[in-house]
Amino acid sequence: MLAALGLDETHESAYRALVALGAADVPDLARRLAQGAYDTERALRRLEQHGLAARSSSGPDRWVAAPPDAALGALLARQRHELGQAERAVARLAEEYRARTAEPAVHDLVEVVTGQEAIAQRFLQLQLTADKEVCALVTGTPVAVSALDNHAEEQAVARGVRYRVVVERAVLNRPTGMVELSAAVGRDEQVRVVDTVPTKLVIADGTLAMLPLATHGTDPVALVVHASGLLRTLASLFEAVWREALPLRVGADGSVAEEQPDGPDSTDLEILSLLLAGLTDASVAKQLDLGLRTVQRRVKHLMELTGVTTRLQLGWHAYERGWVTREGR
Repeated sequence: MLAALGLDETHESAYRALVALGAADVPDLARRLAQGAYDTERALRRLEQHGLAARSSSGPDRWVAAPPDAALGALLARQRHELGQAERAVARLAEEYRARTAEPAVHDLVEVVTGQEAIAQRFLQLQLTADKEVCALVTGTPVAVSALDNHAEEQAVARGVRYRVVVERAVLNRPTGMVELSAAVGRDEQVRVVDTVPTKLVIADGTLAMLPLATHGTDPVALVVHASGLLRTLASLFEAVWREALPLRVGADGSVAEEQPDGPDSTDLEILSLLLAGLTDASVAKQLDLGLRTVQRRVKHLMELTGVTTRLQLGWHAYERGWVTREGR
């Protein structure tokens, strides 16, 4: 329990025993600890260095414990001070890094990571440094880290990081596939499925991406892509796959199934046509004898259905899916 203050298990046991006794001779304390007198005295000297024990004035071999609140409080204060210094150093380094990478050199835009262990470490680091969102395309064969071993994902979700994941259908057929996906959906991650994904891909906060490549000899190889035109292309690739994928849901029995999205009904199509003709939400509601909130709720549902974030994108998808025609009403 006191390891964070620099005490190992042996020293903590000696201090606890001394606190329980108040004061003790070395032989008595050694018997209580079931160890030799030499090791006991060495542990006491270590405690003395930390201000946790002192020699008694009644005899050179008798030791007394320092009050825990004062002695341990001093250690805690020192640890807090050192931690504060470390945090300030990290902040300075982060500022220097941001300044340096504001306009990175071309050769610094892409890192090449070789070896399963190095790729796994970089993959976990990428998730642990994410603040807002992690987007991923997942194939049926893990390269370095399986979903069950990806503890960084659980930690990131616990910190409030949103996950959007598209898996190819082969993942559902893996022995642990259903368990992995059920756990992910249970953590409120957004998971969708397609027949195949074009590549493995992970993007953190839209500023850093990891793209595994084919193995080089016996070692796997991955690219880490920093903010650049290439990263924007990879982000567009993810969004395109995300829009075409079907959501996954967990049933009451814990099973995972694809959620077949409902298409727009006739009212939805009328709303879309009027909006594309240039009418406002209020005008659409009045013309169709609907409530304003009903119109806005239906538009929001259509945006979720198509996986878009703007009404401009919704209009494009409405044309592409044949919901409306370019001739309008």
